[in-house]
Amino acid sequence: MTISILAAGSLRKIWPALAKAWDRPVAIEFGPAGVLCERIRQGERCDLFLSANTTHPQSLLTAEIASEVAVFTHNQLCLSVKDTLLRGNPNWLELLADPTLRVATSTPLSDPSGDYTWQLFERIEQHYAGMGTGLKQRARQLVGGADSPAVPAGESAASWLLNSARTDIFIGYQSYAARPGIAVVAIPPPFQVRASYAFAVCHAEASALADFLLSAQAQAILQQGGFLPLVAQ
Repeated sequence: MTISILAAGSLRKIWPALAKAWDRPVAIEFGPAGVLCERIRQGERCDLFLSANTTHPQSLLTAEIASEVAVFTHNQLCLSVKDTLLRGNPNWLELLADPTLRVATSTPLSDPSGDYTWQLFERIEQHYAGMGTGLKQRARQLVGGADSPAVPAGESAASWLLNSARTDIFIGYQSYAARPGIAVVAIPPPFQVRASYAFAVCHAEASALADFLLSAQAQAILQQGGFLPLVAQ
Protein backbone atom coordinates (compact mmCIF):
# COMPACT_ATOMS: atom_id res chain seq x y z
CA MET A 1 0.00 0.00 0.00
CA THR A 2 1.03 3.64 -0.45
CA ILE A 3 1.96 5.46 2.76
CA SER A 4 0.65 9.02 2.98
CA ILE A 5 3.13 11.51 4.46
CA LEU A 6 2.85 15.17 5.40
CA ALA A 7 6.34 16.59 5.92
CA ALA A 8 8.07 19.82 6.91
CA GLY A 9 9.21 21.76 3.86
CA SER A 10 12.83 21.71 5.03
CA LEU A 11 12.87 17.95 4.30
CA ARG A 12 12.03 18.46 0.63
CA LYS A 13 15.62 18.52 -0.60
CA ILE A 14 16.74 15.39 1.30
CA TRP A 15 13.61 13.35 0.67
CA PRO A 16 14.54 11.92 -2.77
CA ALA A 17 17.63 10.25 -1.27
CA LEU A 18 15.59 8.84 1.63
CA ALA A 19 12.85 7.67 -0.74
CA LYS A 20 15.38 5.92 -2.96
CA ALA A 21 16.77 4.02 0.02
CA TRP A 22 13.27 3.15 1.31
CA ASP A 23 12.12 2.10 -2.18
CA ARG A 24 8.44 1.54 -1.35
CA PRO A 25 5.45 3.56 -2.51
CA VAL A 26 4.68 6.78 -0.63
CA ALA A 27 2.65 9.90 -1.33
CA ILE A 28 4.31 12.91 0.27
CA GLU A 29 3.32 16.57 0.56
CA PHE A 30 5.58 19.26 2.00
CA GLY A 31 4.62 22.43 3.82
CA PRO A 32 4.96 24.43 7.04
CA ALA A 33 4.75 21.90 9.89
CA GLY A 34 2.31 23.95 11.94
CA VAL A 35 -0.10 24.23 9.03
CA LEU A 36 0.20 20.52 8.23
CA CYS A 37 -0.38 19.56 11.86
CA GLU A 38 -3.60 21.57 11.94
CA ARG A 39 -4.80 19.80 8.80
CA ILE A 40 -4.25 16.46 10.52
CA ARG A 41 -6.07 17.67 13.62
CA GLN A 42 -8.97 18.67 11.38
CA GLY A 43 -9.26 15.10 10.12
CA GLU A 44 -7.08 14.88 7.00
CA ARG A 45 -5.70 11.40 6.38
CA CYS A 46 -1.99 11.12 7.14
CA ASP A 47 -0.09 7.94 7.96
CA LEU A 48 3.19 9.61 8.95
CA PHE A 49 3.78 13.22 9.93
CA LEU A 50 7.34 14.58 9.77
CA SER A 51 7.74 17.81 11.71
CA ALA A 52 10.63 20.23 12.19
CA ASN A 53 9.81 20.33 15.89
CA THR A 54 8.57 18.02 18.64
CA THR A 55 5.62 20.16 19.74
CA HIS A 56 3.33 19.39 16.81
CA PRO A 57 3.84 15.60 16.85
CA GLN A 58 3.42 15.57 20.62
CA SER A 59 0.11 17.41 20.26
CA LEU A 60 -1.12 14.63 17.96
CA LEU A 61 -0.03 12.02 20.48
CA THR A 62 -1.83 13.85 23.28
CA ALA A 63 -4.97 14.06 21.13
CA GLU A 64 -4.66 10.29 20.45
CA ILE A 65 -4.35 10.95 16.73
CA ALA A 66 -0.80 9.53 16.74
CA SER A 67 0.35 6.33 18.41
CA GLU A 68 4.10 6.97 18.42
CA VAL A 69 6.38 10.01 18.40
CA ALA A 70 10.18 10.15 18.25
CA VAL A 71 12.96 12.55 17.26
CA PHE A 72 14.73 11.37 14.11
CA THR A 73 17.23 14.15 13.29
CA HIS A 74 18.40 17.65 14.17
CA ASN A 75 19.13 20.88 12.34
CA GLN A 76 20.34 24.35 13.27
CA LEU A 77 19.99 27.93 12.12
CA CYS A 78 22.28 30.01 9.93
CA LEU A 79 22.23 33.27 8.00
CA SER A 80 22.05 33.18 4.22
CA VAL A 81 23.28 36.29 2.39
CA LYS A 82 24.53 37.28 -1.04
CA ASP A 83 28.27 36.56 -1.02
CA THR A 84 28.95 40.19 -2.01
CA LEU A 85 27.60 41.22 1.41
CA LEU A 86 30.56 39.54 3.09
CA ARG A 87 33.14 41.93 1.63
CA GLY A 88 34.91 43.42 4.62
CA ASN A 89 34.34 40.17 6.54
CA PRO A 90 31.44 41.17 8.82
CA ASN A 91 30.46 38.48 11.30
CA TRP A 92 26.93 37.17 11.80
CA LEU A 93 26.14 39.61 14.62
CA GLU A 94 27.41 42.63 12.70
CA LEU A 95 25.19 41.66 9.78
CA LEU A 96 22.09 41.41 11.98
CA ALA A 97 22.95 44.65 13.79
CA ASP A 98 23.12 46.67 10.56
CA PRO A 99 19.81 48.59 10.41
CA THR A 100 20.16 49.15 6.67
CA LEU A 101 19.92 45.42 5.95
CA ARG A 102 16.54 43.75 5.60
CA VAL A 103 16.07 40.56 7.64
CA ALA A 104 13.61 37.83 6.62
CA THR A 105 12.46 34.77 8.55
CA SER A 106 9.87 32.03 8.48
CA THR A 107 6.55 32.64 10.23
CA PRO A 108 6.39 31.71 13.94
CA LEU A 109 3.59 29.30 14.96
CA SER A 110 2.96 28.29 11.34
CA ASP A 111 6.55 27.22 10.66
CA PRO A 112 8.94 25.89 13.33
CA SER A 113 11.86 27.66 11.63
CA GLY A 114 10.20 30.92 12.64
CA ASP A 115 9.82 29.69 16.22
CA TYR A 116 13.50 28.74 16.37
CA THR A 117 14.44 32.13 14.95
CA TRP A 118 12.45 33.91 17.65
CA GLN A 119 14.36 31.82 20.21
CA LEU A 120 17.57 33.07 18.57
CA PHE A 121 16.36 36.66 18.94
CA GLU A 122 15.62 36.04 22.62
CA ARG A 123 19.14 34.69 23.16
CA ILE A 124 20.57 37.75 21.44
CA GLU A 125 18.44 39.95 23.70
CA GLN A 126 19.91 38.25 26.78
CA HIS A 127 23.42 39.28 25.71
CA TYR A 128 22.69 42.56 23.92
CA ALA A 129 19.75 44.38 25.46
CA GLY A 130 17.45 45.87 22.85
CA MET A 131 18.97 44.06 19.87
CA GLY A 132 16.85 40.93 20.02
CA THR A 133 13.68 42.95 20.53
CA GLY A 134 14.66 45.18 17.64
CA LEU A 135 15.18 42.16 15.38
CA LYS A 136 11.70 40.86 16.20
CA GLN A 137 10.33 44.21 15.10
CA ARG A 138 12.49 44.43 11.95
CA ALA A 139 12.15 40.87 10.74
CA ARG A 140 9.83 40.27 7.80
CA GLN A 141 8.01 36.94 8.02
CA LEU A 142 8.17 35.86 4.38
CA VAL A 143 8.01 32.04 4.55
CA GLY A 144 5.50 29.54 5.87
CA GLY A 145 2.62 31.88 6.65
CA ALA A 146 -0.88 31.93 5.20
CA ASP A 147 -0.03 34.98 3.09
CA SER A 148 3.60 34.16 2.32
CA PRO A 149 4.66 34.31 -1.33
CA ALA A 150 5.02 30.87 -2.92
CA VAL A 151 8.62 29.74 -3.35
CA PRO A 152 9.07 28.46 -6.93
CA ALA A 153 9.58 24.73 -7.39
CA GLY A 154 13.22 23.71 -7.21
CA GLU A 155 14.24 26.83 -5.29
CA SER A 156 15.20 27.16 -1.66
CA ALA A 157 13.47 29.94 0.23
CA ALA A 158 16.80 31.56 1.07
CA SER A 159 18.18 31.71 -2.47
CA TRP A 160 14.86 32.80 -3.99
CA LEU A 161 14.28 35.60 -1.49
CA LEU A 162 17.84 36.85 -1.84
CA ASN A 163 18.04 36.56 -5.63
CA SER A 164 14.68 38.26 -6.08
CA ALA A 165 15.82 41.15 -3.83
CA ARG A 166 13.07 40.57 -1.28
CA THR A 167 15.58 40.58 1.57
CA ASP A 168 19.29 41.00 2.37
CA ILE A 169 19.51 38.31 5.07
CA PHE A 170 17.45 35.17 5.50
CA ILE A 171 17.57 33.22 8.76
CA GLY A 172 16.82 29.57 8.11
CA TYR A 173 18.14 26.04 8.39
CA GLN A 174 21.78 25.05 7.88
CA SER A 175 20.76 21.95 5.90
CA TYR A 176 20.13 24.13 2.84
CA ALA A 177 23.55 24.14 1.19
CA ALA A 178 24.91 27.39 -0.20
CA ARG A 179 24.01 27.96 -3.83
CA PRO A 180 25.97 29.97 -6.41
CA GLY A 181 26.27 33.55 -5.20
CA ILE A 182 24.77 32.70 -1.78
CA ALA A 183 26.93 32.43 1.35
CA VAL A 184 26.02 30.66 4.56
CA VAL A 185 27.10 32.38 7.78
CA ALA A 186 27.27 30.22 10.91
CA ILE A 187 25.72 31.22 14.24
CA PRO A 188 27.98 30.22 17.15
CA PRO A 189 27.15 29.02 20.66
CA PRO A 190 25.67 30.22 22.97
CA PHE A 191 23.29 31.80 20.47
CA GLN A 192 22.73 28.78 18.23
CA VAL A 193 19.36 27.03 18.48
CA ARG A 194 19.15 23.30 17.79
CA ALA A 195 16.07 22.18 15.87
CA SER A 196 14.73 18.72 16.73
CA TYR A 197 12.74 16.95 14.00
CA ALA A 198 10.18 14.38 15.12
CA PHE A 199 7.81 11.97 13.41
CA ALA A 200 4.29 11.06 14.48
CA VAL A 201 2.95 7.66 13.41
CA CYS A 202 -0.76 8.20 12.83
CA HIS A 203 -1.53 4.77 11.35
CA ALA A 204 0.25 1.47 11.97
CA GLU A 205 1.06 1.06 8.27
CA ALA A 206 3.72 3.76 8.67
CA SER A 207 5.59 2.14 11.56
CA ALA A 208 8.17 0.44 9.33
CA LEU A 209 8.97 3.72 7.57
CA ALA A 210 9.32 5.47 10.94
CA ASP A 211 11.75 2.76 12.02
CA PHE A 212 13.68 3.23 8.78
CA LEU A 213 14.20 6.92 9.56
CA LEU A 214 15.98 5.89 12.76
CA SER A 215 18.18 3.34 10.96
CA ALA A 216 21.91 3.82 10.38
CA GLN A 217 21.26 4.02 6.62
CA ALA A 218 18.74 6.86 6.90
CA GLN A 219 20.83 8.68 9.50
CA ALA A 220 23.83 8.65 7.16
CA ILE A 221 21.70 10.10 4.35
CA LEU A 222 20.38 12.86 6.60
CA GLN A 223 23.88 13.83 7.72
CA GLN A 224 25.12 13.87 4.13
CA GLY A 225 22.27 16.29 3.44
CA GLY A 226 23.42 18.74 6.09
CA PHE A 227 21.34 17.57 9.05
CA LEU A 228 22.93 16.92 12.43
CA PRO A 229 23.52 13.56 14.12
CA LEU A 230 20.70 12.23 16.25
CA VAL A 231 21.38 12.85 19.92
CA ALA A 232 19.55 11.84 23.08
CA GLN A 233 16.90 14.25 24.33
